[in-house]
Amino acid sequence: MANATGRKLKEVRKRRGLSQRDLAKASGVSLSLIRKLEQGDYGTPMLETLRKLASVLDIPTMCLVGEDREDRATPMTTDLWQNVRETLEHPGEVDGRLGEDEPTVAGVQRAFKEAAPLFDNDQYAELAAVLPPLLRDADALGTDGRSVRTRLLQLAGNLMVQTRQYGAADIALARAIEESDDQLEAAATVCTQCWLLVRQGKLDTALELAVQWADDTEPRLSRATRSELSTWGLLCIWISAAAVRNNDKETAADALRLAQAAAVTLGREHPGAGFSGSFGPRTVHLKRTESYGILDQPDVVLRLAERTPVTALRPSSDRNRHMLDIAHAHAKKGQFTDSFERLEQLRYASPEWLPHQQYARDIFTVVLNGRRTLTPEMRTMADFLKLPF
Repeated sequence: MANATGRKLKEVRKRRGLSQRDLAKASGVSLSLIRKLEQGDYGTPMLETLRKLASVLDIPTMCLVGEDREDRATPMTTDLWQNVRETLEHPGEVDGRLGEDEPTVAGVQRAFKEAAPLFDNDQYAELAAVLPPLLRDADALGTDGRSVRTRLLQLAGNLMVQTRQYGAADIALARAIEESDDQLEAAATVCTQCWLLVRQGKLDTALELAVQWADDTEPRLSRATRSELSTWGLLCIWISAAAVRNNDKETAADALRLAQAAAVTLGREHPGAGFSGSFGPRTVHLKRTESYGILDQPDVVLRLAERTPVTALRPSSDRNRHMLDIAHAHAKKGQFTDSFERLEQLRYASPEWLPHQQYARDIFTVVLNGRRTLTPEMRTMADFLKLPF
C-alpha cells in the first residue's frame, strides 16, 4: 500500500511540475514525510495527510490511497475483542450447554436490553465479556431470533468499527443487513458500513453505497415519518463525509444541504434506527464543523464550536468526536494547552473510549511535538493513550 501511494504521489507531483519542496510548502506536509512516502519508507499515512497532498495536486484523495489500509488497532484493543471477533467469524458454534436451558427469544431480548446501556456509556470491557455469549445465544434461536440477532450484529459491527477491528466489522454488518427484513433498519446498518469504508480509506465505495441507499430511501419531506427523515438524513451525512475526504467539495456541500433540509423538517434530534446514532439540526452542525476540520480550517471549526457548547451535548461518540475536532483545531493553531485540556476532559469523561481512538493519538502527537517540555499530566496522557516510545 505504501509503495503504491508513493509511486502515484511521485507520478502526479512530477506531472504537475512540482518539486518535493514545492509540494511540502503548498500542502503543509513536511518535506521529510513526502520523501519517505515516495520512497515507500512510511507505513500507512493518515487520510488527512493524503487529502492535503491530493488537494494541492488537484486529484481525488482516493488516487493516493492504496488497495487496503491496515488496521491501526493497538495490541490492547486487539486482545480485548478477541472473543468477539472469533464469535463473529464462526457463527453458530455454540458452547456445550450441559445442564443449561436452551436460549429463548424473550431471554436474549432481555439480556440485550440490559447490555445496551454499556454501549451508551462506552463500557468496552463489560461489552467484550457479554457479547460473545449473547451472539451465540442469538444464533441458536434460528429464524425466531432474527430481529434480536440483527440488533446484536448492528451493535457488534458498530463496536468493531469504533475500535478498528475492520474484518470483524465487515462480517457483523453484512450479516445484519442479510438478517434485516426492514428497509430502514438495513439502511441504518449501511450508515455504519459507510463509516467502516471511510475509516478504511475506501472513499469511492463509501460514497457510492451512501448515494445508492439515499436514492432508494429518499422520502417526501412533507409526508415522511421521523424515522424515515432521520435515516435518510444520516445517509446524506455519509455522502458528505466521504466526498469531503475525497476532495469533492461540491458533492459534500450539496449532501449537507439535503441533510439540513431533513433536519429542519424534523426540528429536533431524533434517534436513528439501529445503532446509527441520532439525527437532527445538532448532528448536521457537528458534521459541518467536522468537515471544516478535514478541510484544514481550524478557525472556522472553533467559531462553529462556540455555537454548540460541549456542555450542551449529551455523552455520546458524536460528542466525543466533536471534542476531538476542537482539540485538533487548537493543536493546528499552536494552542497546545487548549488542545490538551480537551483531551484531558475526554480522559475523565470517556476513559474507555479515548484509548481506542487513533485520532486522539494523532492530535496528542502534534501537541507533544509542539512542546519543549512535558508536564506530568502530559506524560500520564502519553501512557494512557499507549503512545509508542
